[in-house]
Amino acid sequence: MKTFKIHLIRHGATDANTAGMYIGNRTDLPLSPEGVRELGQMREVIEYPEIERLYTSPMLRCKQSANIIYPGFEAHVIDELTEYDFGEFEGKTAQQLELMPQYAEWTSGKLEAPAGGETTQNFVKRQALALNMIVRDMMQQDVTSAGVIMHGGAIMMLLAACAVPRKHSVEWTSDNGRGYSIMVTPSLYHSSGIVEVYDYI
Repeated sequence: MKTFKIHLIRHGATDANTAGMYIGNRTDLPLSPEGVRELGQMREVIEYPEIERLYTSPMLRCKQSANIIYPGFEAHVIDELTEYDFGEFEGKTAQQLELMPQYAEWTSGKLEAPAGGETTQNFVKRQALALNMIVRDMMQQDVTSAGVIMHGGAIMMLLAACAVPRKHSVEWTSDNGRGYSIMVTPSLYHSSGIVEVYDYI
């Protein structure tokens, strides 16, 4: 039976990453000049996996990263891959948010979502739907390897929800321009939604 290799790669750095801000799907930031430079350097030293098809979040920082990491590939946009909606936390640092009582409730899991933001449950469902769309498209296009340029938080939550080995979301962090390779075995995936992480990029 065919298996499918999908490489989940975090976009390059933005100025907000450097500043430690919560930036989700409300702010469409470009890569910073340093982020562009870093990705270019990484392409020289990291052997990014060979792919047959490329997917990306619609956010500018992901589309720019896709062009740098896999130049010449057409990037197919998956709207569901956007980052978490941080609501009122958007654009603020943890230091600024410590003054807001609901921030402590949110980080401790007592609050489902920031005011005006997205629940974690909805975010995970959205990322799982995106993965399913990618797997289905790969099957239809008869390709067995693909790259996915997405957001760090999305990678963390998706793998915590459906990957083996089982780990907490914080254990699936990745640096900018890095990520994880997963193996999708159709019988296992369709019966349980489980994928296997087999490498760190």
